[in-house]
Amino acid sequence: MTNKATIGLTNPKSPSNVGAVMRASGCYQVESVYYTGSRYGFASKFHTDTKNVSLNIPLSPAKSLLDVVPEGASIVCVDLVEGAIPLPEFQHPENAFYIFGPEDGTIEQSVVDNAADVVYIPTIGCMNLAATVNVVLYDRLAKAKISIDSDDLIRNSRDTNNKVKVRS
Repeated sequence: MTNKATIGLTNPKSPSNVGAVMRASGCYQVESVYYTGSRYGFASKFHTDTKNVSLNIPLSPAKSLLDVVPEGASIVCVDLVEGAIPLPEFQHPENAFYIFGPEDGTIEQSVVDNAADVVYIPTIGCMNLAATVNVVLYDRLAKAKISIDSDDLIRNSRDTNNKVKVRS
């Protein structure tokens, strides 16, 4: 069974959002992140990948996200698009290429037309890019049928200044 996730960002404008997307990608074991457009390239000097996830997960520019769809991946567009599936009702594919719209726009119609699924998060108003990526990736994890050894995961994931335990 493959359980792969790749992310595509449509012309992201904010380096802080891309940095937070990279951090989420590390937390949720994303394979790679692609982005289109020129805005992030201009702002990337304000790099905000605080965990240096980009050392392990590639962050790569792409002319078109349709050109970099991983082999065997289902395209899942995530945006406020009429006719989209509410995230609580969505079943994630095992091998997904999640494409997210920009903070101040939407995913191109040609990309939506090539998607296996189009999903939205049923909120009042729109969320920012990084928050949306985190919610979708968490939803993927929550719906996955995997066993999690909580204490080992916590010990390996928490900050070195955190040694708190729940007392019985």
